[in-house]
Amino acid sequence: MKIGRSLQKLTIGVVAACVAALCVDILLPPPLEKAEALSPLAVDRNGEWLHAFSTPEGRWRFAADLDHIDPVFVERLIAVEDKRFFSHPGVDPIAVVRAATTSARAGRIVSGASTITMQTARLLEPRPRHIGSKIIEVLRALQIERRLSKREVLELYLTLAPYGGNLEGVRAASLSYYGKEPVRLTDAEQALLIALPQAPESRRPDLRFDNAKNARTEMLQKLAAIGALDDLRAAEADEARMPNARQSFPRLGYHAASRLAANRKTIRTTIDATLQARAEVLVSRYASSFDDGATASLLIIDNDTNEVRASIGSSGLDAPGGWIDLTAATRSPGSTLKPFIYALAFDDGRLAPSTIVDDMPRAFGDYSPENFDRSFRGEVRAKEALQHSLNLPAVAALSAIGVDRFLASVSAAGVDVKTTQAAEARPGLAVALGGAGVTGHDLGRLYSGLANDGLARPLVWRDGDAQTRTHRLFSAPAAQSINAILAESPALEGRAPADLSKGAARIAFKTGTSYGYCDAWAAGHNGNASDGGFTIIAWVGRADGAPRPDQTGRKAAAPLLFDAFDLVAEVFGVGSGVDELVDDDAAPAIARLNAAPSEAPPTIVFPREGIELFIDDASRGFSLAARGGAGEYRWYADGAAIDTEDGRAIWSPAAPGFYDVTVVDGAGRSASSKVRVRAIDARPG
Repeated sequence: MKIGRSLQKLTIGVVAACVAALCVDILLPPPLEKAEALSPLAVDRNGEWLHAFSTPEGRWRFAADLDHIDPVFVERLIAVEDKRFFSHPGVDPIAVVRAATTSARAGRIVSGASTITMQTARLLEPRPRHIGSKIIEVLRALQIERRLSKREVLELYLTLAPYGGNLEGVRAASLSYYGKEPVRLTDAEQALLIALPQAPESRRPDLRFDNAKNARTEMLQKLAAIGALDDLRAAEADEARMPNARQSFPRLGYHAASRLAANRKTIRTTIDATLQARAEVLVSRYASSFDDGATASLLIIDNDTNEVRASIGSSGLDAPGGWIDLTAATRSPGSTLKPFIYALAFDDGRLAPSTIVDDMPRAFGDYSPENFDRSFRGEVRAKEALQHSLNLPAVAALSAIGVDRFLASVSAAGVDVKTTQAAEARPGLAVALGGAGVTGHDLGRLYSGLANDGLARPLVWRDGDAQTRTHRLFSAPAAQSINAILAESPALEGRAPADLSKGAARIAFKTGTSYGYCDAWAAGHNGNASDGGFTIIAWVGRADGAPRPDQTGRKAAAPLLFDAFDLVAEVFGVGSGVDELVDDDAAPAIARLNAAPSEAPPTIVFPREGIELFIDDASRGFSLAARGGAGEYRWYADGAAIDTEDGRAIWSPAAPGFYDVTVVDGAGRSASSKVRVRAIDARPG
């Protein structure tokens, strides 16, 4: 009976102890969540590193994956650190007995009995080294092994193992000391990476080179002694070059990477590392010629998938405002929205490429816009008005389709055009000339939609994201007409038109300059998805929004745009480009926008009859302007012809005196005004 009661008590005690242990295990689990606190990392579409960011506490820690770590390295690590790793439950009884025996004989601690799992427990919860901590490590090791597989334990250890300074884990160490992932490691590299965690601070090769080299030599000898490496290979490895400094991690696509990788372990982007690297150099070199604190940004989009292949937020993190992602900053778009106004007007049947529009002074209610060069060209065709970015025709087209209609269309495509915040104000016609705010991302979505026959899609930044949401901005014929018109825009100074360049693709592009010369834009594409085309958005300006006098989109941003298209052609090949305009005939109903041409002669807007003009040696001349008539103006001063370029007449009087200024329209009708020209020092006051 007594024996039976004793067994019963023993059983109850054992069960109670087990229950207690289980409760403790459940209530006090090991802090495995530390393994989730990893350095955010952005890689390109092929898995190449773009940019990594340290953890909040300033550590470099990347998740280890045994499938991407040299298996020989793992085998040798286990052979050195914990040869019975795969057979023990987290604690190695044989190693414990051996350590206790040898230490007792020597009267001091000769060797430890820590398994890889126990070391992992210590890394999860660092404590002072004493017997109490060792007991806790044993218990934690048992808990860890109950929760994780052997493979997972190894990966956790190789994620947390210290390698000196703020380096944790084999990936951070391999990349920092050898500039590569630990997929394939030499004998010498393996020996150092096994030895470092044993004494990471005293063996750092960047600070204590001799200690590190000696530790590597000892590890090679140990590997040879246990048969993991033959003596000859160990000797050869001991002669290999030792790293003496840490290498910087790849630093590409900082702005996009920081946005995409925030709060993530690893994010695979759509960016192409090769293109990104070369585009960053291109933007940096381009902006280096500026001496006024200006920077630049660039966005390159694959028209087939709408994936972003390169995103450069500034010309460098050391540039003024370089930390700001200027591809995502809201700025005035200047004239870059005009193509979309014309496309909607084409769709609505209000305009065609050959429709006659009036480019002359006109008021739209209380809004009286003027052209950028403050001259007027009279009657022009819609396609010429868009190619030369004339303001009056664009405002007239927006007035015809309606501001609300335009904003609703681009908004449905996911573009947030930021207009006035005043509650009582409504968006006005100034939207046509940049009186609103958009981002480079917005323009990228719009222009890639223009490239794809009017079908707009969100930009794709993460690899594998399928883009199914689309919005038709306007019809394919309207898009094709706009593309052909933009492809025939005047070529940049010093750059031959694509039609004359062997192997060059025709690029449909538009420039834009914001009010006050604060933003210079150039946006365009070289063909749709089937043509292997790309859309590129270039911006140049100061990050603080300060003006840059005379720095227009055509002068400051367009050269960068075309350099970027040249770069894309080098990396991916030349696309087929944009087709020519096929049907340029306007239906009779839209042969002219708004009123029919006046039968009256033209009227001189400037210089008006009787005014005085003042000149000095530095005068650049006066821009002449007329309205009405049949357009195609020719100008004369006292009967002498005044040269006209792109419809703009600049008169530079030879000397003070009285002049008769005359304008003659295309129908031969004329108007004159008599003006007096005086020297600047004769100005009253």
